[in-house]
Amino acid sequence: MSSSSHVSKVRTLYKRILVLHRFMPIHLRALGDQYVKEEFRRHKSASPQQTSNFMTEWQKYKDNLQSQILEASGSKGGSLSLGVNMSEEELSDFRQEQIGQLYELLLESTKPSSQFHIQEDKT
Repeated sequence: MSSSSHVSKVRTLYKRILVLHRFMPIHLRALGDQYVKEEFRRHKSASPQQTSNFMTEWQKYKDNLQSQILEASGSKGGSLSLGVNMSEEELSDFRQEQIGQLYELLLESTKPSSQFHIQEDKT
């Protein structure tokens, strides 16, 4: 894959994820946007193998989030249910650092939204 083609695919995925985050509750959107930006920045100089894994996993995330948003918009209650359960087998593939990151995300995402003091964009 050419470098410009790869960069285009990365940007497209990144932008699509940020667009999907607009449908999330404001406190989760802020957390998600920050996490996505840090992760994409952190992987700018990753090896080809790491990049392939990175893109695959973020594509899965985008697909899951998009499905959950579409499902909520089609239901009468419009209740957005986010996330997926992970099996023990999936978790066993994670390094300790990644398990710690997941735990930190859990703690942040379950804080009461009043702790974030975030205002909606008026634009």
